[in-house]
Amino acid sequence: MQNPRHYAISTGRRLLCAVRLRIGFGSATEERCVHRAAIHFSRNKKHETNVSALFKPVQIQANIDDEDVGSELVGKLEKSELLKILNKFAQRREIKALCSENGLDSYLQQQAFGSFRRFCIEAENLPADLHIIFSDIMHGAGHIDDIFPYFLRHAKTVFPHLDCMDDLKKISDLRQPANWYSNARAITRKIVFHAGPTNSGKTYHAMERYLGAKTGVYCGPLKLLATEVYNKANERGTPCDLVTGEERKFGISENSPANHVACTVEMTSVNTPYEVAVIDEIQQIRDPQRGWAWTRAFLGLIADEVHVCGEAGALELLEKICETTGETVEVRRYDRLTELTVESSALGSLDNVMPGDCIVCFSKHDIYTVSREIEARGKEVAVIYGGLPPGTKLAQAAKFNDPENSCKVMVATDAIGMGLNLSIRRIIFYSLVKPTMNERGEREIDTISVSSALQIAGRAGRYRTQWEHGYVTAFKAEDLQTLQRILNQTPEPLKQAGLHPTADQIELYAYHLPNSTLSNLMDIFVNLCTVDDSLYFMCNIEDFKFLAEMIQHVPLPLRARYVFCCAPINRKMPFVCSMFLKIARQYSRNEPITFDFIKKNCGWPFKLPKTILDLVHLESVFDVMDLYLWLSYRFMDLFPEAANVREAQKELDEIIQQGVFQITRLLKNTEAGQDGEIPNYTMRRVTQIKEPRLPSSSRGRLTERLLAQGLLTPGMLSELRKEWDAQHHSQPQAASSLKDTQECYTDSDDDDNYTANSKKTRRKRRK
Repeated sequence: MQNPRHYAISTGRRLLCAVRLRIGFGSATEERCVHRAAIHFSRNKKHETNVSALFKPVQIQANIDDEDVGSELVGKLEKSELLKILNKFAQRREIKALCSENGLDSYLQQQAFGSFRRFCIEAENLPADLHIIFSDIMHGAGHIDDIFPYFLRHAKTVFPHLDCMDDLKKISDLRQPANWYSNARAITRKIVFHAGPTNSGKTYHAMERYLGAKTGVYCGPLKLLATEVYNKANERGTPCDLVTGEERKFGISENSPANHVACTVEMTSVNTPYEVAVIDEIQQIRDPQRGWAWTRAFLGLIADEVHVCGEAGALELLEKICETTGETVEVRRYDRLTELTVESSALGSLDNVMPGDCIVCFSKHDIYTVSREIEARGKEVAVIYGGLPPGTKLAQAAKFNDPENSCKVMVATDAIGMGLNLSIRRIIFYSLVKPTMNERGEREIDTISVSSALQIAGRAGRYRTQWEHGYVTAFKAEDLQTLQRILNQTPEPLKQAGLHPTADQIELYAYHLPNSTLSNLMDIFVNLCTVDDSLYFMCNIEDFKFLAEMIQHVPLPLRARYVFCCAPINRKMPFVCSMFLKIARQYSRNEPITFDFIKKNCGWPFKLPKTILDLVHLESVFDVMDLYLWLSYRFMDLFPEAANVREAQKELDEIIQQGVFQITRLLKNTEAGQDGEIPNYTMRRVTQIKEPRLPSSSRGRLTERLLAQGLLTPGMLSELRKEWDAQHHSQPQAASSLKDTQECYTDSDDDDNYTANSKKTRRKRRK
């Protein structure tokens, strides 16, 4: 039984301390806010385990009061008794239930209890009101539940998001992205969808309307396409400006903008009114990384007419999106202008390659191998892959297209799928297996999609070229039936369009969560955001997060940090990433990034490549210069020498062109180990490639060296497998391991080394 007098005194002390310290036991407004936050948590059960772990606890200083007021009022506290009370408090079911009602799930409870316990035990001088509460409990004049208001106050200090969950939810509410673009919604736009396969003339008809308009903007997926439109418009007497992430060109002059603009889709202005806008390759709206740019352009362009070009499979999705904007879609369908035939037999051997053939590989190693073997047969080869500079791609395309040139064969990746005008007679799929990234941002290896296969195959037999009748086949006989089945299908209808958080949204998040890193803010945003998944999905942000974590220790303002992390670089190229970090450090010190800085770090002057490793390094340097130019348009004051870098980049492009023209010699020099050592800029494999368990008699330094350098390709492994199977019928384990390795050992178009990251991938291939 509590002493009534002691209880009254202790209650009076608590009230006095509450008034003196102005904290109270929780106002009605505060209770309502906490209750609303709890409701949001209960409504989003799927987020509890994922989101809570993303919130990092804020460290609390142990001593708050300079003077030990609590000890003066009620005496010292025994730490051992205090620990017992805290442990009992944390274990009470009633307290855990109260925590859940106030937005603290089991993870946050555990973190907050631990922090509160450390705070109370380690503090020399506890806040007076909390000190008195503990004293009352120890003397039997208070209940252990009286600690809860103080614990909740501490928990909200450790996890600030508990007080602003409503605001965070509102900021990341992405259910109506059409409403973000009020200027576009204020006008009545005419939406025209030009639907058709490759080589059907759909883009041509949209461009005719664009060139005939008083003002217009073309939004393309690649710099090459935007540049092609820029050149074509100016040649036809329609002044046109070019805007890409790394370049600006003017149809009239820098001081007199043209009425027409050709740009990459990410650079599309949603603030400038136009008569006609053209959005090319609209099916890219579903791309896991870049789809948000097409969504933004489609919803935000202020144009009387918006012409979109692409696969017919995008129509249903666009119509559903237009229902949210109150617009209708006018559909114009086109058929292929030339005939395309799928051959009844595979190529079988490179001996059967003919003029006008293009062999498509999904591995840079296969590019090297096939190119060398064709040239060994006395035929000149043009080579195109994603990592090459635009000038080099155009030079290789021009060499292949020229009827007077001796080069009649091309070896390329799916980089030829868009952006290049090629005179191809026959497309030959060297493989049907391609590295892809799924919706969850996971890399996996799977059979090429119907959409990609049709896009690539459609490059054969271009209208008004020497090869108007196109042919398609596979290199391997076992792939031909699969290829025929794929090409007989139509692409699946698009289901969702991509979205991405804006800089303004992340800045608002940072205001509420000032102790979170940019990478952490992006994670929280993606996990808390509300998306209408019947129309939209959140684009993958792994590349953004990778760059954010790389420069997290570099002191940068949030807006500048966000812009840096949007830089379009390949995070699997170590040299480019290293230069990205150096540039960020230089910028953070407010020191100009000069041309001398680039020359010093990139090995100026450049020399002709002697090996494939030299060529890869030069491609990386080209990307670094692209990065410089990209940043120079966003931070002009600290990137003052864009003109010098652009001139150097042109020179580097020519050097790379010469290297690609002699790619077979580079391969031979690489194998021979010219100069006796590998340069210090050797590209290291980013993902670990599973080495096959070869028979002991076959394993040796040569095998290991070839695997490490990527010179042992899947094709070579296949041949070796047949030989080993013939010699070692009793070793099925080696054959099985070798098959697994073939599935994993695939390179991407942009110099990525992918590994099949789950057994699911192999099950897909067996099916």
